[in-house]
Amino acid sequence: MGNGWKKAGLIAIGAVLGLLLSLNFSALAEREAKLPIPYEDLQLFSAVFGRIKSDYVEVVPDDKLIREAINGMVHGLDPHSDFLDADAFKELQINTQGKFGGLGIEVGAEDGLIKVISPIEDTPAFRAGIKSGDLIVKIDDLSTRGLPLSKAVEKMRGKPGTSIVLTIARKDAETPLTFTLLREIINFRSVRAKMIEPGYGYIRVVQFQEHTGEDVAKAIRDLYKQGELTGLVLDLRSDPGGLLNVSVGVASAFLPADSLVVYTDGRTSDARMRLSSNKGDYLRGRSDDYLKDLPAAVKRVPMVVLVDGGTASASEIVAGALQDHKRAVVMGTQTFGKGSVQTILPLGPNAGLKLTTARYYTPSGRSIQAKGIEPDIAVDDGRDYRLREANLDHHLLDGKTPIASAEGAATLSIKTPVEKTQENAKKAEAPQPRLEFGSTDDFQLKQALNRLKGLPVIASTKAVAAAVTPQ
Repeated sequence: MGNGWKKAGLIAIGAVLGLLLSLNFSALAEREAKLPIPYEDLQLFSAVFGRIKSDYVEVVPDDKLIREAINGMVHGLDPHSDFLDADAFKELQINTQGKFGGLGIEVGAEDGLIKVISPIEDTPAFRAGIKSGDLIVKIDDLSTRGLPLSKAVEKMRGKPGTSIVLTIARKDAETPLTFTLLREIINFRSVRAKMIEPGYGYIRVVQFQEHTGEDVAKAIRDLYKQGELTGLVLDLRSDPGGLLNVSVGVASAFLPADSLVVYTDGRTSDARMRLSSNKGDYLRGRSDDYLKDLPAAVKRVPMVVLVDGGTASASEIVAGALQDHKRAVVMGTQTFGKGSVQTILPLGPNAGLKLTTARYYTPSGRSIQAKGIEPDIAVDDGRDYRLREANLDHHLLDGKTPIASAEGAATLSIKTPVEKTQENAKKAEAPQPRLEFGSTDDFQLKQALNRLKGLPVIASTKAVAAAVTPQ
């Protein structure tokens, strides 16, 4: 038995060393040659691997053990790093192109569960009533506890017209909710624009995808074809973000040339960037400058940027840049606070690593991470966003606050299953009233127009209710 265990251990060490080679650790060693190799930790890993191989109740394939070890290692870093196999690579490309067969849900991982960040407008999930903060506990008959985020997304994607059953846990529901949905081609417009009233334009960015920059530029030109603008509202509410260079392009549409939009800071030289409003930073090698020949007045027109707790990542970059340069007034509620950069690192032909490699900073040096963007004018429309970056397990700090003194810093503790269940229930998102952004009932948009017209701005819907309630 001892010889068998030792043999399994040697096999494990060989597997680990082979894995390190396949992940191009030699290249990493050239970058940081002085990092010590954690032999004792590798021996511990080998011991666990060997015990599972020899004593576990069922035979487990080596590749499954290695992949699960990788998943555990990556998922323990932060909520946004992930191991990508070939299928996950494909899904990532599909998502940035904005066309796929699925349900229309932006999801994240929290404490081993799949959590809805936001349903995308005019999709099966949105129409069915799935809400921000819902926990997806089952996909068809598959439990999602411990399921990698990429696998959950893969399960929800599929051929248009096919059905899927989601089991949802919701804070205000005593029992799980069941939704039977039909997949559709999710080919939504990332930009929507209209003239709200004469002289006042409205542009909503739903998500920063491959062609969002061109679409924003087209929307600006179309608005100016209807006449000069007296004011413009850029709506970034519940925009989960997307492509970095596209966010630089959108901000550049409204900023003077060569204005700093965002900078990043990380451990490697590749992770330290300064991106400004020049075509080299937002075109990324493309020859057609979609911001060329924009109406000059768009650089000067008074602007309000609307944000909320669902405004994240790339949309926070745009809001922060326009705020720092005093180009626009930011209005709404505190944003999500996802200020980290994920880089796709190839690991051979059929795998990759989506790894957090840097933090975003606004032009004035403010960290977005776990803090978000504070609006210049707070306007509360009654929607309660409790799900933010700072609430996610393993979230990064802002890079400036010492860990020991950081508010809400994670502490190591052991919780019972009951305590965990109670904790997850408290973290669950409050029910959200349905709101169509840009509609006549859009309270925050009305206040943005008031600001542009020089009229009083009402801070919350509660103030309106109090004013009309008989005393």
